Amino acid sequence: MSDDLFSAAADAAGTPAAGDGDVGWVPDEPLAARMRPRSLEEVVGQREVLAPGSPLRRLIEGRRGVAGASSAILWGPPGTGKTTLARLVADGADRTFVQLSAVTAGVKDVRAVMEAARRDKSMYGRQTVLFLDEIHRFTKAQQDALLPGVEDRTVILVAATTENPSFTVVTPLLSRSVLVRLAGLDRQDVRDLLDRAVVDERGLDGRFRLEDEAADGIVQLAGGDGRRALTTLEAAAGAAESEVAPGAEGTGPVVVTTAHVEQALDQAVVGYDRDGDQHYDVTSAFIKSMRGSDVDAALHYLARQIEAGEDPRFIARRVVIAASEDVGMADPSALQTAVAAMHAVAQIGMPEARIVLAQAVVHVALAPPSNAVYAGIDAALADVRAGRGGCRAGPPARRPLRGCLAARSRGGVRLRPHRAGRGGRAGVPAGRPGRRPVLRAGGAGLRGDLGTAVGESAWPAEEVGAAAAQRPWSTWRHGCVTNWLHRLRWCGAGHPRYP
Repeated sequence: MSDDLFSAAADAAGTPAAGDGDVGWVPDEPLAARMRPRSLEEVVGQREVLAPGSPLRRLIEGRRGVAGASSAILWGPPGTGKTTLARLVADGADRTFVQLSAVTAGVKDVRAVMEAARRDKSMYGRQTVLFLDEIHRFTKAQQDALLPGVEDRTVILVAATTENPSFTVVTPLLSRSVLVRLAGLDRQDVRDLLDRAVVDERGLDGRFRLEDEAADGIVQLAGGDGRRALTTLEAAAGAAESEVAPGAEGTGPVVVTTAHVEQALDQAVVGYDRDGDQHYDVTSAFIKSMRGSDVDAALHYLARQIEAGEDPRFIARRVVIAASEDVGMADPSALQTAVAAMHAVAQIGMPEARIVLAQAVVHVALAPPSNAVYAGIDAALADVRAGRGGCRAGPPARRPLRGCLAARSRGGVRLRPHRAGRGGRAGVPAGRPGRRPVLRAGGAGLRGDLGTAVGESAWPAEEVGAAAAQRPWSTWRHGCVTNWLHRLRWCGAGHPRYP
């Protein structure tokens, strides 16, 4: 099983290394393993779930209370301390800790743990904490094998998952556990981890000095994953140490720079962060590049976001907004492409989603710009907010009916503007005062045929007749069938008015 950032072997912390003169850490262990927190005070982040009185904190502190200890499901991204919290649960009340991975374990292993836990509980009165990593990889049958032990509290189950438990954990197990959602570490939390690792004797023991710019780059690349941050720091420190000239050791701390970070990862430190100023600056530049029809710049900023680990769904939403706000009716298909890309990104994920995003970005950037719809709805909203909303909307215009139609209707047949051609206002409800236009063609304007219609009140009668005469046969036929069905509905077949 992959070791978590804060997981600890029982004898790892504080074990001196033999023969190398350094004390307090085991050189064969990764930096992330050496820097595991040994108490709640050393855990960074997760302030809400570890607040005083919270279920997880009470479980860690061994407070049984009236309800007793509850099993817990820890749901969160990698490197947020799920394994550490499970170990702290075991250490808090001197419980036996057993760790399984759903990747390699099966029902036989689960039953063996349950049997050993029952034996310890009956003979020594000692509870067992079963930490099950990647529980979402367990099948339903394997998860069902956990239920008896969780039900009678033979074991305290602490399960970890990076997937939504609502879809990956069986309902009976969910109902018997406390769901704890862990958030990714924020930038300051990751920076605190790095600073502690540089000076702590279990870490780099003060032999290195991390430049601020290099630290910011590691924080950015970590993306809220503490384990990844410490792994990157260790690799960068190794790259810096390899440049020290023979015999120059011990002259002072080795400086770790951005170049060492890039060299260690074979990856450039991109000027972008997920929640700071660079996040908003790059996103703004991305949107403005599409608005300005600069395809190369739009693809550049798209690449920067992708390379920095931005959520592709966030990028897709920005493209959808740009397609409607900055293109609109100048090219309605741009919105269709953007929405299709958003759905595709959600289905296929990275890295293939980069191609879908690029296609949508290129379409929006190359489409003729128009903000007519954006300006139109804002103008209409301004009218309403300024009190120009008018009176209550009246009923649609109707023409009077006779005979049984009049007896069974609300006063007439709706007048349909479709028959008057484009611009005809027959059947439009009263209520909007004045004729102040709110939709105007702007920039490249609306799509050609739609832009011509903006501002027109109604076609002249002769144009209406010409338009009706040019109506395609399929449209005319549909109208006839609709009218015929309407007559049958209200009058029945054979009415004298409609023989």
